[in-house]
Amino acid sequence: MSKYKLQATTAQNSFKYGWLLKRIFPYIKPYWFRILLGFIVAIPLGLLDGVTAFALKPYMDYVIGGKAFIINWHGIHLSFSSIQMAFIIAFGVILFAAVQGVLRYLNGYLSTWTSQRITNDVKFDLFDRLIHMHPQFFDDNSSGIIISRYMSDPATASTGIVDNIKTITTSLFGALGLIAVMLYSSWELAIIGVLVLCVAFLPVALIRKRIKSASNKNMVIGGNITTNINETYNGNKVMAAYELQDRQNKYFRDQTWQSFNVNMSLYKRAGWMSPLMYLIASFGIAIVLGVGTYLINSGHMTAGSFASFVTSLLLLYKPVKTLGNTLTGIQTIFVAMGRVFELFDLEPQIKDCENPIELKGLNKDVVFKDVCFEYVPNQPILKNINLTVPKNETLAIVGNSGGGKSTLVNLIPRFYDITSGSLMIDDIDVRKYSIKSLRHNISMVFQDNFLYSGTIRENIMMGNPDATEEELADSIKYAHLQDLISELPQGLETLLGERGMTLSGGQRQRVAIARAMLRNAPIVILDEATSALDNESEAVVQKAMDNLMKNRTVFIIAHRLSTIKNADRIAVINEGELVELGTHDELMSIEHGHYKHLYEMQFRQQEEEEALNA
Repeated sequence: MSKYKLQATTAQNSFKYGWLLKRIFPYIKPYWFRILLGFIVAIPLGLLDGVTAFALKPYMDYVIGGKAFIINWHGIHLSFSSIQMAFIIAFGVILFAAVQGVLRYLNGYLSTWTSQRITNDVKFDLFDRLIHMHPQFFDDNSSGIIISRYMSDPATASTGIVDNIKTITTSLFGALGLIAVMLYSSWELAIIGVLVLCVAFLPVALIRKRIKSASNKNMVIGGNITTNINETYNGNKVMAAYELQDRQNKYFRDQTWQSFNVNMSLYKRAGWMSPLMYLIASFGIAIVLGVGTYLINSGHMTAGSFASFVTSLLLLYKPVKTLGNTLTGIQTIFVAMGRVFELFDLEPQIKDCENPIELKGLNKDVVFKDVCFEYVPNQPILKNINLTVPKNETLAIVGNSGGGKSTLVNLIPRFYDITSGSLMIDDIDVRKYSIKSLRHNISMVFQDNFLYSGTIRENIMMGNPDATEEELADSIKYAHLQDLISELPQGLETLLGERGMTLSGGQRQRVAIARAMLRNAPIVILDEATSALDNESEAVVQKAMDNLMKNRTVFIIAHRLSTIKNADRIAVINEGELVELGTHDELMSIEHGHYKHLYEMQFRQQEEEEALNA
């Protein structure tokens, strides 16, 4: 399977933690000071977890025991009664809680800020890679998979890494603070408690691969669900017309249940971890209670020290459990990181050569020499095409459906690269020109032209952002858009809906023609630009196209006979081969010719209708 097929990627590097951290480090580096500050805040935030447990020792020994607390230090003598100690300890606990609250807020703010900035930077770079991918990449992948891989995975990877590392830091120092309190209370019991916790922590290491597998499956399923929603939205009229609601609903339910089954499968294999940890921990508590009772009865430990120790031990389960859950979550993050960097490692097939040439207009011709092309290896779409199109010639391309007409013209702006042979503009292979300059010299109008969300002005100006108001007005005039714009209350500033669906098909085509006209490129490609229109709309669009074609080199895939007959030459493509080339009259004179057969089958009735309407 092609490496560009995103469903095929499975985050092979998700266990290479050093490699992943090295790849993510350039995104972390610009914010290292804030991240470091966050870690510095996380250390006392964790250590303060032990304050409450530590306070229990003096509370039990002095407040409950009714003894005075006496301090003798370098000549300083202080004495506090049990009542005073009760107030001091209570006030101290409140003070520490307030300090911990402030630190927790600062830690959360710094964590959120850095995480969002890193996420944005990763998304910016990844989106930049996405928009420069070759068209076949988009042919091979559904919209849902692309959205999931390019938007969801970066958020999972970069947002989680900083948050979870800080959580680990806080939990680790929280555990260290509590262990310090335990050691202060009783080193013998501390050894028992820490050993038991280490044993309880082992199950986390056993589920890494299961988490990786489930994370991959869930991410793929999530992409499929997004695709289904996109298709439901974009194909809503087809869905309604053909009553496909049950079909879409079934797909959605099946995919959602797949996600449910993956999650339940993971839980069945990993869900025993937490109960097992608690079971092991309960053995530890039982041992501590038995040994602690012996130490108290033998006078080696006070009741306050034991209460402080047991509280520390119980509190220690929280950071350890958090640490276990966090490490489990981090494995999911590393899976997402692996998937993200697999996207970064995808190089577009269509890219500039070293030291590319700038194309500055068309001076001579466009030449196809022994051009072959295949989307899939060993399945040729074009076979040995030899064709020379001089400057300012209009070439109509006709042929059977699926014969390779659109593929032929898509090779000129390098939407795809030829498999063999050469495609030259002014005797230079198109692959030697910079992609930007090559495409800047080509205007294209497609069968279903895409208009972006925004105003009509913005969509037309995409053809040439530096165009003057006079040039914009001329493109509108020659595209026959004046009437449409004058009828709209906001004129050129009218906002279009998604994909320009607020306009009719003919209106969208004329906006696209105005956009192409504003580019003022020497090469024009018209790919079935009027095939989806009714007769009235087609007539207006045809006038606009005629203006666009003046004094330019034009490649036109057309179904309208008048357009084909008016072309300088007609190329007949059949099953990927150039089978005939000449004017209408020349091709009609070929007995049993492909063009003549096509004319008899498709164009004769059209010619009669045009003569009738004349």
